[in-house]
Amino acid sequence: MSESSILPVRGRAVRPSGRHRRPVPSQLPPEAPALVLATLGDETGAAAELAALIRGDHPQIDVRLADLGEDGKALTADLETAARERPEGGVAAVVVPLLTGPHPVADQLIATAVAASGATVTVTESLGPHPLLAEALHIRLAEKDLARADRMRLLNVSSPVDAVILATIGGENAAVEAQPTAVLLASRLTLPVLVASLDSAPSVADAAERLRGIGAQRIALSPCAIGPEMAPGLASDAAAGIGADYADLLGSHGLIADLAARAYGSVLAAD
Repeated sequence: MSESSILPVRGRAVRPSGRHRRPVPSQLPPEAPALVLATLGDETGAAAELAALIRGDHPQIDVRLADLGEDGKALTADLETAARERPEGGVAAVVVPLLTGPHPVADQLIATAVAASGATVTVTESLGPHPLLAEALHIRLAEKDLARADRMRLLNVSSPVDAVILATIGGENAAVEAQPTAVLLASRLTLPVLVASLDSAPSVADAAERLRGIGAQRIALSPCAIGPEMAPGLASDAAAGIGADYADLLGSHGLIADLAARAYGSVLAAD
């Protein structure tokens, strides 16, 4: 992506590449843009906890949390407020979607909210793929005894499972975008990892059939989702349908907070 393509524009969402994220500077000018975390609800409180983690680690950032709801109006209001508090013409906010991959509903709500605000805003890509995302997925599996907690594999130590299904939400595009994360996770686990979609193709059942076709009997399902974007019970039902155990959602894991902060930092570094 060229440098010119990541410049913020008024009333339009711009998505700079997030593959090489930069840490947040220790000091920021008063007019630095707000970090607005956009979430599809927060019934479990995970989004609020992520916002609190970022505030604690980076008190220099003006961190805000916007529930997209059904119309994105809360995000529009936050962006309008951020624009009023900053010099005219400057970047009012950096919107970071609390998502691990593309999501058609959230993406459209964010674009609509940005356009309605008329503010100069930069919208980052979702948080994945990234090595830190793969690490967080690994930790969630290990917490359920579905993976060894460390990355070292000794020949005389067997793995708790034979293979992992990385389960996404957000349609076929989200499943495609998760492939690099699956590769990173497979490298950490030294096990086969296949991507499946919980709301599209390829299905979890198809992935399980492929894995059993190569001899995998003990399969674990790893939800590649923070939580608000996924209907309650969706991952557990999918796992039950194939007779597999499953890891918890990523939730308010500290590595997810770090990824969101780095997405913000990469925008500042590009200016």
